Amino acid sequence: MDVKIESSWKEVLKDEFKKEYFARLVEYLHKEKASGQTIYPPGPQIFNAFALTPFDKVKVVIIGQDPYHNPHQAHGLSFSVPDGVALPPSLKNIYKEIENDLGISLYGKSGNLEGWAKQGVFLLNAILTVRANAAASHSKIGWTTFTDSVISAISERKSGVVFMLWGNFARSKKALIDTSKHTVLEAAHPSPLAGGAFFGCRHFSKCNSILQAEGESPIDWSL
Repeated sequence: MDVKIESSWKEVLKDEFKKEYFARLVEYLHKEKASGQTIYPPGPQIFNAFALTPFDKVKVVIIGQDPYHNPHQAHGLSFSVPDGVALPPSLKNIYKEIENDLGISLYGKSGNLEGWAKQGVFLLNAILTVRANAAASHSKIGWTTFTDSVISAISERKSGVVFMLWGNFARSKKALIDTSKHTVLEAAHPSPLAGGAFFGCRHFSKCNSILQAEGESPIDWSL
């Protein structure tokens, strides 16, 4: 796996890429591919979140768990799917909450969240790859060590970032964040399995209020 990653991230994470666990992770992925396994997202898109949101531009972090494992869905951004792909259930609920919170209707809009990423919303999955049709199949190969170091680097080197932690898995990452420098917004997961507990969190308006108080431009959530 050739790690294609934007230059500001490459500088921040250069020591991480030299560590033994990362070499083992890359070797594992090479073996999976060599054995004929299909891996999502496609290789060039594994670090898509890093490519679209340079380290210097990160204003908001939304943490997902692992990529979608069905064909054509995963493209390296948490919760996002490429243009023309049906909205997954969690993303439908995210769009509903945006409409309830901000009065912005995203009905009929694409599930491609690149527009958010380009504004500084870092859409990070804690696990960056998955075997086709096998959820969480790469959860133990070292990705969480890597992405924990990513979250820690944002916490240590930046200030005024808004972290949105949805569901217990994402909320477990709060321990990596210096809450004296950053804001952490917590809510239930947007999945329908959470029984609608995500609704009413108003994270999107809260986020923009926090950014404006920091002197930052708000996010245009309208895609």
